[in-house]
Amino acid sequence: MRLLPLLCLLAFASTLHAARLHIGAATIDITPEEPVALDGQRNVRISKKPDTRIFATVLALESREGDQATDQAIMVSCDLVAIRAGILAKVREKIGDRLAGVDLKKIFLNATHTHTAPVTVDGKYALPETGIMQPGPYAEWMTAKVADGIVEAWQKRQPGKVAWGQSQAVIAQNRRPYYADGTAVMYGKPDSPNFRGIESYEDHNIEVLCFWDAADKLIATAINVACPSQEVGGNSAIHADFWDPVRTRLREKHGKDLHILAWTGAGGDVTSRLAYGRDADERMRKLRGGISRLDEMARRLVNAWEEAYEGAKHDIRDDVPFQHHVQDIELPYRKVTILEKAAAMTEAAKYKDDPKQKWNLGWNQRVVDRYNEQQAGTQPPYVMELHALRLGDIAIATNEFELYTDYGVQMKARSPGIQTFVIQLAGPGTYLPTERAAKHGGYGAVIQSSQIGPDGGQVLVERTVEALKGMWEKK
Repeated sequence: MRLLPLLCLLAFASTLHAARLHIGAATIDITPEEPVALDGQRNVRISKKPDTRIFATVLALESREGDQATDQAIMVSCDLVAIRAGILAKVREKIGDRLAGVDLKKIFLNATHTHTAPVTVDGKYALPETGIMQPGPYAEWMTAKVADGIVEAWQKRQPGKVAWGQSQAVIAQNRRPYYADGTAVMYGKPDSPNFRGIESYEDHNIEVLCFWDAADKLIATAINVACPSQEVGGNSAIHADFWDPVRTRLREKHGKDLHILAWTGAGGDVTSRLAYGRDADERMRKLRGGISRLDEMARRLVNAWEEAYEGAKHDIRDDVPFQHHVQDIELPYRKVTILEKAAAMTEAAKYKDDPKQKWNLGWNQRVVDRYNEQQAGTQPPYVMELHALRLGDIAIATNEFELYTDYGVQMKARSPGIQTFVIQLAGPGTYLPTERAAKHGGYGAVIQSSQIGPDGGQVLVERTVEALKGMWEKK
């Protein structure tokens, strides 16, 4: 009678057994040399010459017990608006059988959500037919580069060490003021007698992972900040946003070959731009030597990273439990009401005869199409690929949305990890608003902005927490 409990205990012990970590990293330039259209705004913007280079940074992890590989993960952070539908599939296809022993499902990409990155899908904008590199060809070229970077990182893996730390930096600012009439407006003006407050709060924790080789050289770091990079989001040239000066400063101090993964945390309702207090902020930046907001964000992030790094160095590990769980989860679509469908139909009619309004037409027409599918019962389930990882005492979880911060806070608060890294935009990137935001309305919370609503957001939280706890709890 005691045999079964004993076997269960032994199985549990084996799942948590620490293993030697093998690490590889690569940084790949994905800046096009031709003019391209930029993603992230309603209007067409053409970048003729980049203001900065943009990159994809690859981190390859493999755990081993002796000569036996026990698990793996390949994570790629990209200076893009989102990982649009089909991009991950293209990367996996281009890797194919180039990497023996690699499970292609253990690869995920995430975007930094810079609003000054190339469009990667055809048909979204009314673009000129000549004079630019079209989105389709750019996506083919870019995904080939990313695939090459993954191969490089995997082939470079070697025994290494890991540590994690945390600090704080005020980067995120909630961008949804709400008013006396019960409405909210993204980037609304608070200097109004009807202004009643900022809709929600922000997550100012900066989560940091650091990786060393066997000779104690720092080779890679991942920085998780719950805020998209949109300081220069309205510009018309390719730009990596605040991640560009962050990378520059860290490499100046810690080595020019340091690989830096930018992980954007749950921040669909925030930005780094201030809703109020701009005059005081501008004055202080002048007193600091006239630095820009971009440099100010970089200064704060680098300072927080240094604090986390200094602490993490006191707990460097070369053997840690490592698990990577991948599963497809189904989320309920946000239901389109008949009033929402009627309003979207009216808006779509305004744009249908103007070829320059392709973005606005599609934004509204998709709501009408969803309503019709829901009424006909032909809407397929929304399936999201969830990656959940345990690395030592920390947890990592991905989602493919512009996920409102409240959901990320729930995941972190209920996670079994000492620290939890929530990585959003590991997919196409529609907004996922809270119930409070959906009631207030406004861009980012209206039906046009989101495919998944608050009920789906709670399902996402539950499934994510369940996946993380499954890597800690006894079986």
